Order: sequence, then structure tokens, then C-alpha cells
Amino acid sequence: MTPTLPMILLLLLGLFGAQATPPADLRMAAAMAAGLCKTRPTDIVFIVDSSRSVRPSEFEQVKVFLAKVIEGLDVGLNATRVGVVNYASRVKNEVSLKTHRSKAGLIKAVTKIEPLSTGTMTGLAIQFALNVGFSESEGARVKSRDINKVAIIVTDGRPQDNVKEVAQRARDAGIEIFAIGVGRVDMSTLRQMASHPLDDHVDYVESYSVIEKLTKKFQEAFCVSDLCATGDHDCGQVCISSPGSYKCACKDGFTLMADGRSCSACSNSATDVVFLIDGSKSVRPENFELVKKWINQIIDKLDVSESKAHVGLVQYSSSVRQEFPLGRHNNKKDLKDAVKKMAYMERGTMTGQALRYLTDNSFGAGQGARPGVAKVGIVFTDGRSQDYIGDAAKKAKEHGFKMYAVGVGNAVEGELKEIASEPTGEHYFYTADFKAMTQIAKKLQINICQEDDPCECDTLVKFQKKVEDALQALTKKLESMSKRLALLENKIV
Repeated sequence: MTPTLPMILLLLLGLFGAQATPPADLRMAAAMAAGLCKTRPTDIVFIVDSSRSVRPSEFEQVKVFLAKVIEGLDVGLNATRVGVVNYASRVKNEVSLKTHRSKAGLIKAVTKIEPLSTGTMTGLAIQFALNVGFSESEGARVKSRDINKVAIIVTDGRPQDNVKEVAQRARDAGIEIFAIGVGRVDMSTLRQMASHPLDDHVDYVESYSVIEKLTKKFQEAFCVSDLCATGDHDCGQVCISSPGSYKCACKDGFTLMADGRSCSACSNSATDVVFLIDGSKSVRPENFELVKKWINQIIDKLDVSESKAHVGLVQYSSSVRQEFPLGRHNNKKDLKDAVKKMAYMERGTMTGQALRYLTDNSFGAGQGARPGVAKVGIVFTDGRSQDYIGDAAKKAKEHGFKMYAVGVGNAVEGELKEIASEPTGEHYFYTADFKAMTQIAKKLQINICQEDDPCECDTLVKFQKKVEDALQALTKKLESMSKRLALLENKIV
């Protein structure tokens, strides 16, 4: 079987694996190729310059560009409607927003447009589009938050009239304007017409022969991907799509947590969480700021309070430094402010020493740890440890601590797995880029089930044993009584 483009793109997405996030442009390309995106409801009017400076062969290339953009749209009465305004010294409404309800009909109409081959009255064309092209009588929908209004202007010269004021009126009316310039176009005019930010709304190509390269940009601009289908979401279990968005849900028997993303079959029990953060010189100051943001992302997902989640923070490099112990800050604001104030240590990477500190100190009663409360350690590192971690990692898990290991850049996968609790696939995470750590924060779910009180279990077992013994004794008495009744009946007979 010959692989198709959607298959290839989705395969490439799969190569990134569960522990990393593919680039946004690849996710979008895969979504478009696989039909996983739709264009949001939009009224689009193309305003096309066919003045005498545009040769007939060049105008044909413009029509091909229009047709390819239309091909990527979700055309329909309740989806995207398309109109085309043709201009030179005069303006002609070639296609109204109300005329065609299918791509085939639209594209056929575009192929029949002929150039006007006179002057360049761009301002007049914008005014026409504002008054006529986007009018309700020509098929435009009533202005609302749910309907976008977009004008795409294609021109290759300097206009012979004023465009600045009329373009401003169009933008004030809620029309988003894209300006495409070709060849010797006046760039200042494009900037006067286009919406902000200009980098997103002004495009230039050297000639009409390469205008097709802008097709992808405009297809992506109007693409609303199915975020659930592309995997571009952070739901713990079930993702439910909505146009350009999603919401999370849970499987039967699970409850959606307060963060709106994660699910738990357990009550949100009390938890002591300690972050163990690599502050070695290889991290670098700008990336250390990203690490602090990542910590606060995870804190946002916790139910921080006096009786629920307590959080401590330890930083290490060649030495270990406690930033704040468990229980010092029992609300998210104070916690996050304290994280932001953490100063970068630099120097070496003594992860083994840091793990021993976590085990021997951080979860001790003297450091705010609560007896009988679940303990969670979250270790972050960006490189190979300069000391042995095996014994300390093993000891942490033997103490019953649930350990998460997060690595970036040059972190060693074997060390991460050695630190992480079982199953390791759910407790260790890796990404090559610090900027992708936000995706790990979304995936890292801290759900702790409260274990049964062994005392309660023993009591229940003892009670059950007493009931069984009593039933056996009662059964024997009944059997004895039955025998006596039988003897009595025989005597009477």
C-alpha cells in the first residue's frame, strides 16, 4: 500500500512519542492533511488587483492561488462563505458571498474571472467591499462573535487613491485585513491597509509565479483543528471536542479533579509534595526561570491547603539547599511567590546527594512532613549526575515515597528510570527542550489513593471471624435441637 500524506504526517507525529511534543506547524499540517480541522464560520472576500501591470498569465496564477486557498476551506451556508471583488480603475463584484455553497461551484466561478486591465484604485475597491461585498444583501452574515469577517487584498502596485482611511473604516467595522504584495508593490501601502499585528497580516512575494507558496499560510490561518484528535490537549482520560477548543471528562468510576483535566478514582487526600530541583550551571539562568514557571504550573494543579497538599522546595548543585519546607506556605499565591524568589545556585550536579537529603530530611517531621500522609518527590535534572544515585533512589522508594523524575536536554534516561517509581512509564518524563516543559506539567498527574488503615482492616477481620464462629455455634445448636425433636416425636408415636 502506498503511504498517503496524512499517513506520513501522522507517523512523524508518532515518532515524537508520549514524552515530547511535536512542533505546532507539524501538528497543524497533520491535522489538515488528515481532515482533522475545519474552518471556523467566516465571511471571506478576496479583493484582487487586475490592473494593467498584471499580465494575463500572472492573473491566471492569482486565480490558481485563490482556488487552492478555497480548496482548504470548509465552504457552506453555515461554515465559510467566499466572495471575490475584482478591481482596476473600476470595481466589479465577481462572486457574492451568497452565490455559491460548494467548493466546486466557487472554484469554477473563479476560473472564469477576467482582468479589467486599467488603473489601480485600491481604496475604491476596499470601500466597495465594505459597502457591497460585506453587505447582508450580498450574503454577509450579521456581525457576531461567532462569525469572522476577512478581506484578503492581492496587489502588485502603488494605488492611485488613498487607502489609509478607508482601510481603517473597514477594520473598525470588524473586518480583518490581510495584504499581499507582489513584485514592485508599495510596502508602506500594504502596512496602511493590513490589520495588526502586521507580521501576521502583511505578506510579500517576488513575483506572481511564487504566490502559491502563501496557500499553506492562509489554509492554516482559517483552520480550527480538532484538538482531541490531534492530541494537542492535556486531558487525563477523555477529551471532548468543540470548535477550536475542548473539555475534559473521566471514565466511569473516576471523578474530574478541580484542575478540570485530571481524573481520580480516589478522594483528594492529604499529600506532602517536595520538589528537588537541579540548579547546576548547565541549566543556565534563562532556563532556570522556565523551570520555576514549570513548578508553578504543577502547583496550580494541586489542592493546596492546611489539610490537603503541602509543598516543599529543595534546590541542589554541588551542594543541597532547602528553599522552604513543607507546610510553610499553605496557599497557592504564597507558594508561587516563594518559587519565583528562588535564586539560581549554578555549579555541579550531585543528584545522589540531593536524593539522600530528600529521604533523610525533607520528609522528616522536623521539616513539616505529616505522619500517615502520602509523600511525593518530584526530581528535575538536565544532566548526568556527578555522584552515584542508585542507593539513594532505592531508599526513597523503600520508604514508600512516590517518585517522579523529569529530565531535560542531557538528562540520562537510565538515571531518570532509576529514580522513578513503578510503573516507570507513568513516573518519568523527558524532553529535549526547556520550552517544552509546559507539556510535561500538563501530563504529570499526582493522584494519591488513601491506603486502608491496617488497624481498621484487622478490626474488620476479627469481627468477621467472630460472626463466623457464632454462626457455626448456632448451627451446631440447631442440629442438636433437631435431633432432640426427632427423638421426642418417636416417643410420642
